[in-house]
Amino acid sequence: MLELRPSCEHCNGSLPPASTEARVCSFECTYCASCADGLFQGTCPNCGGGLVARPVRPSHNWRNGNYLGQYPASTAIKHRPKDLTAHAELLHRLAGLAPHER
Repeated sequence: MLELRPSCEHCNGSLPPASTEARVCSFECTYCASCADGLFQGTCPNCGGGLVARPVRPSHNWRNGNYLGQYPASTAIKHRPKDLTAHAELLHRLAGLAPHER
């Protein structure tokens, strides 16, 4: 189950559970849309995988208890600003490879 981390790992911007600005990789590294789509160009600086929109967990119990009240979002902040020079080198190595080809 997704942790729904509360902030961008790079800029520490707030990403509440219902945010449509959150982006994640398959390891759940979490970034805001500005960092993910802009600075990191859709590529996770930790693993090189693709960054996609994070799903929103329902805030109401619409069905079977699968909602934010039963499964709350994480409150643990993981603020780890990235080395943009190292990320540029990673992007260079991955140039031309789609996320599903990495």
